[in-house]
Amino acid sequence: MRLRVEFTTEPFDLDEAPRHAVVAREVIQAAELDAVDVGPFGNTAEGGAGAVIAAVDALLRRSLEAGATRVSLQVNVIADASDAPEGVPDAPEGAPEIAEDGR
Repeated sequence: MRLRVEFTTEPFDLDEAPRHAVVAREVIQAAELDAVDVGPFGNTAEGGAGAVIAAVDALLRRSLEAGATRVSLQVNVIADASDAPEGVPDAPEGAPEIAEDGR
């Protein structure tokens, strides 16, 4: 199973990244994850379930120890290439056609 994690840490400081934010990014960048994207208003990463869960554990522990007062976190299950269907089935006979504009 693959997971995507999205997170932010608070409090924010627009002038300089707070220590807790730097620590959180270091944890995610050092983890065995892929599709890592760090930014000023949120961070995302993807990987296998075990790697994401281990990274989230370290992220919470270390960012709170570094002064975070809030960590907003979302974890989603994402489709794995092996989970993808072989193809899109044809519409049943007699089904109305849908125009490219959705009507």
